[in-house]
Amino acid sequence: MKILVTGAGGFLGKWIVERLLTHGQTDVRCMLRDTTKGAALEAIAARYPAAQVEMFAANLKNPAEIAAALSGCGMVIHAAAALKGSPAEMFLDSVVASRNLLDAVVALPEGTRPRVVLISSFGAMGVSELGRGAMVDEKTPMEMHPEWRDVYSYTKLRQEQMFWEYREKYGFDLVVLRPGVIYGPGGGHFSNRVGLSLFGVFAHLGGSNLLPLTYVENCAEAIVVAALAPEASGQIYNVVDDELVTSRQYLALYKKKVKSMRSVRVPYWLLMWGSKMVEGYSKRSKGQLPAIFTPYKTKAMWGGNKFSNAKLKGIGWRPVVSTREGLERAFAAMRLDKAVK
Repeated sequence: MKILVTGAGGFLGKWIVERLLTHGQTDVRCMLRDTTKGAALEAIAARYPAAQVEMFAANLKNPAEIAAALSGCGMVIHAAAALKGSPAEMFLDSVVASRNLLDAVVALPEGTRPRVVLISSFGAMGVSELGRGAMVDEKTPMEMHPEWRDVYSYTKLRQEQMFWEYREKYGFDLVVLRPGVIYGPGGGHFSNRVGLSLFGVFAHLGGSNLLPLTYVENCAEAIVVAALAPEASGQIYNVVDDELVTSRQYLALYKKKVKSMRSVRVPYWLLMWGSKMVEGYSKRSKGQLPAIFTPYKTKAMWGGNKFSNAKLKGIGWRPVVSTREGLERAFAAMRLDKAVK
């Protein structure tokens, strides 16, 4: 079976290709906007000489290029998405581009449409109304007020909703995975769940909250296991690792393993109070001060939730890398990155 991976050259996409090959898949098509930037994928392919790893130049924003990319594929793993940019850019790259892909899938005759595997996000789930410390799993409802959170959550919610709407209308095979915080060499140093740099000081906002971490290789393994599992059809799987650390533990390890830094702990009650003040002033000033912090956003990001990966384990997924080893690898890469800079 030929498998198309969109966003194959990205932080997660490269590992998806690697894990597909590890699982014995021998025909992988890597969609890239620019195939001259596929050196990392070519290095992966060289380790699996018996497999065919094809570099395919296509842009999801151009519908005319997608049909050729899908030709002959029995599965498409959709990992391409916008992580930053203006609201218009993020909507274009995550939602409009995804709609173009879906239109190309459903244009194929019934019986020839590939299984579609969507990489969604924790941001698509409505956790603000669950209550502090509540469990987040696949039964958690989708976000009802994405406009009260952030652009990324809005685009990922709308993207996932669109995939379910197309499935309901056209009946193709769909699997959805919702990763938490993906980390590892090449990724960011901090999730906002840990805190934010404000005026030269790191505001530690996460306290003793668990971080929904998933090491990039473990996340890719989860995607591949679900993609290849017949029983995963029509299912959603949250992706988090075992042995999760707290925000406080992550920050302490970062200071020890990467670099020393000034940080100020902001307790949850103070953060909620400040969020109410910012929201109130934003309303009174008619938006003169943007509502960067609101009680709704604070509950969603720093509400102290628990996380389950039981459903994912039920189809055979197990972490490839322990959290302890994953953090060691990530921090080692960060130290190197700091030294180079």
